[in-house]
Amino acid sequence: MTPQEFCARMPKVELHVHLEGSIRPETALKLAARNGVSLPADTVEGLREWCTFRDFPHFVEVYVAISQCIKTPDDLELIMREFLEGQKVQNVLHSEVTYTASTVEKYSGIAWEAQHAALLRAVRWGETELGVTSGLILDIVRGDPVERAMEVAEWASTSEGVLALGLAGEERLGTMPYAPAVALAAERGLPFVPHAGETTGPETIRECLALNPRRLGHGVRATEDPRLIMDLRNQGIPLEVCPTSNVALGVFPSLAEHPLPNLLDEGVMVTINSDDPPLFGTTLSDEFARCAEAFELDEDILYSLTMNAVNAALVSDARRVELRTAVREGFAELADEEEEDEEA
Repeated sequence: MTPQEFCARMPKVELHVHLEGSIRPETALKLAARNGVSLPADTVEGLREWCTFRDFPHFVEVYVAISQCIKTPDDLELIMREFLEGQKVQNVLHSEVTYTASTVEKYSGIAWEAQHAALLRAVRWGETELGVTSGLILDIVRGDPVERAMEVAEWASTSEGVLALGLAGEERLGTMPYAPAVALAAERGLPFVPHAGETTGPETIRECLALNPRRLGHGVRATEDPRLIMDLRNQGIPLEVCPTSNVALGVFPSLAEHPLPNLLDEGVMVTINSDDPPLFGTTLSDEFARCAEAFELDEDILYSLTMNAVNAALVSDARRVELRTAVREGFAELADEEEEDEEA
């Protein structure tokens, strides 16, 4: 069994993937045509070429343009169902999906209540029909007014199926202005999982640590500050690492220069994720396979990375036990197959 085959078949859990960034190119074109939205390209190949990112602002431009293709609750349900189908094919048992409800409301006019109902229908369908679980992380967009952030925190903390409050967008626009929204969510028992340490350095991670995050999206620039690495390790804060995304957006020049091995060597709790898979030409299976090849990660390390995601997931104790069992049994079955192949 090749490493690619092993990574495709092994059971997985994903903690950092954006719903809007997971829209298939074919679906984006279909929604654009149906809803009268103009995109810079009208073919799948053209969209992929357009998505060859120059920098983070260009990525935001692409992300917003694709989000503007969403015009109805049915569009949202379709996107979420297709996403879950893709996760099922990859043997992703559980996904925690970041979703920017405020941006969708801004461009589509769909109220949060209608968005939520459509997404919840898809989540329940995925669990019933596909046997995969999922939940939402509702994120605040850096640069939005604090009043808007408070509204998002209100939505997130009062809606079924929302697992956490996120914070995304251009990191240079700040973190601390949104502390009141984070505090509101925390008062209601909702965890905080911000993006930090991707397009800026350790200083943004430090800002987020002051707000007691449960996990950090990316966090890879922490390697620039040895003391910060020690703090992350000692506090047991998981990092949602997205290697292909980091390279595509120019955070690191190449996968070979990505600090994933350093983070592992330092004992930081790392999880592997795909971020915006169609936009970056990847999948979660691809992420594991590419890292396994680039950094010579053996199957024990792949198992450890997967268990990190299980242990960092925002699920019930009962579901965590189920996931641990499924991952353990899934890896054991693959090991048995490999042993049988060697004996044959």
